[in-house]
Amino acid sequence: MKPLKTEVVFATPWFQVLGKTMRPGEEPYYSLKLPDYAAVVAITEEQRVLVVRQYRPAVAHDTLELPSGLVDAGETPLETARRELLEETGYAGGEWELLGGMEPDTGRLSNRIWSCVAKGVRRVEGHATEEGIEVLTWSLEELVQATVDGRFDHALHVAAVLLAVLKGGVKLPGMTAP
Repeated sequence: MKPLKTEVVFATPWFQVLGKTMRPGEEPYYSLKLPDYAAVVAITEEQRVLVVRQYRPAVAHDTLELPSGLVDAGETPLETARRELLEETGYAGGEWELLGGMEPDTGRLSNRIWSCVAKGVRRVEGHATEEGIEVLTWSLEELVQATVDGRFDHALHVAAVLLAVLKGGVKLPGMTAP
């Protein structure tokens, strides 16, 4: 079933609220139209995973996440992931693979998250990290433990790590990638 009518009922530079009328006389179904974004499972030459700690106003606390950001107009998800990794962590290089896109919330959101894996990334000398971001380097064991105990709990980033295990050849302790 396709909407009879779709209208933008509210807009900001970051998202739009869409009202979609599905049947005559019914209230609209509301959803958010947001830009796609990309996240990267970045692993250093020393086999450390890059994680960023930053304050997120939406949840009102610091979070532990993968380097990630919005896909700018005219930019591919892989280009976004490379840019965000450098901006947020000061790391670059390595071997990159775009693992694919996922729909974050088919009930309310119309965007996609694109997951990448980068192996063998290195610190770029003299490159400052983005203000307000603390860069952590975790072993794969520490990533697993932080996920199990709920410190690394950004659901979409946990999914990106799983995709890296399933498609990107990342091997977590005690697990084997297909």
